Amino acid sequence: MYSDKLDDKYSRITEEIQSLAAKCIENSTIDSSLYKKYEVNRGLRDLKGNGVLTGLTEISGIYAFDVDEETGEKIPCPGRLYYRGVNINQIVKGFINEKRFGFEEVTYLLIFGKLPTCEQLEEFNIILSEYRTLPPSFARDIIMKAPSTDMMNSLARGVLTLHSYDKNPNDTSVPNVLRQCLLLTAVFPLLAVYGYQASRHYHYRDSLYIHIPKPELSTAQNILHMLRPDSQYTELEAKILDLALVLHAEHGGGNNSTFTTHVVSSSGTDTYSAIAAALGSLKGPKHGGANIKVVQMFDDMKSHISDWEDETAIRQYLQKILKGEAFDKSGLIYGMGHAVYSLSDPRAEIFKKFVESLAKEKDKGKEYKLYADVERIAAEIICQERKIYKGVSANIDFYSGFVYSMLDLPLELYTPIFAIARMAGWSAHRIEELINTGKIIRPAYKDVAVPSEYVPIGKR
Repeated sequence: MYSDKLDDKYSRITEEIQSLAAKCIENSTIDSSLYKKYEVNRGLRDLKGNGVLTGLTEISGIYAFDVDEETGEKIPCPGRLYYRGVNINQIVKGFINEKRFGFEEVTYLLIFGKLPTCEQLEEFNIILSEYRTLPPSFARDIIMKAPSTDMMNSLARGVLTLHSYDKNPNDTSVPNVLRQCLLLTAVFPLLAVYGYQASRHYHYRDSLYIHIPKPELSTAQNILHMLRPDSQYTELEAKILDLALVLHAEHGGGNNSTFTTHVVSSSGTDTYSAIAAALGSLKGPKHGGANIKVVQMFDDMKSHISDWEDETAIRQYLQKILKGEAFDKSGLIYGMGHAVYSLSDPRAEIFKKFVESLAKEKDKGKEYKLYADVERIAAEIICQERKIYKGVSANIDFYSGFVYSMLDLPLELYTPIFAIARMAGWSAHRIEELINTGKIIRPAYKDVAVPSEYVPIGKR
């Protein structure tokens, strides 16, 4: 009886909220022509799609154009990505040829600004391994209690709770912030994997596995070790997950979550709050959740195309997506195109070389060919249908979801793994913001409301 009354109460409230929401939409929708009238760069991008310059950084650089010295004309070129001035292709080639894991080296480079020596890297790995532990009873008292089905929210909650365990949480001096950033870099994999294990156990009655990280293992190895019930993984699996972490570690100060880190850090807040804000940004499907959309799109495609080698059928399906007639009706072919890159995303180009090797190991050659065909056909169709002449290419999200699925990583951890990698870049940018600016970031918004008089409540 009481339950029925409660249901009726919430049903009435829901209906009222729906009505109120309509008022929000009616009274908060701004005339789109005003953006052009007042020359507002929506999304901090100009009419040509170029990002509005809001800061300076030495942490990473993204290049999609060369400039003609005589005419000043921008000429599209294959995308280039630099970490602290070092080309990402050279970085990857370096640790792959030397048969090493690269994420820890890249983290050192991004935060400290220089490539480490053997001794410096060894010392850095020791620091990370010593930090790679949670406070006593944290897993039981925080992660295991009321676990969320959303791993990004679980990760953010863990980060904010760690503030309570820090003896000096609000000190924004560089040494203290560096300590906090290295701690979070080390424990992110634990927060993500343990949060997932707790969620599966609590919500789906799966067996609960809590593996303690091993100090001699890399970040990528420890993720696989902690995630899998038997802790087993192949050398190729660990190397490709490590590569994924390297390629996702940083991507300029203008991406949404990194810019969030700059904005929140500029207010003088603590590290835990700044990183939690970045996590909230990364969670969005327009940012860190894009690779999940790619996997879901391919699942839908495979359910509608019987012959994966039929290029006519693939082309027709992709055309339906662009017309908003297939998959999620958004009109987007996920994983294709990028806000900056035109001819190619260097991260996707690097990743693709290793994806085929993993596909062979996993006996997924047919599926890999489907991805490769879609990449090629989608680029042609988008250029034709949308009249895009600068070129459209696959971005890193196009292949990363496929890689994670071949690694048997659960869909719930796709974005948290992105966060584990990007913690390196966020750390570097937070420290850079604290060192160089000293001013709170506060862009201008123009009030375009029509002036009106106050009306007494009885006369409204």
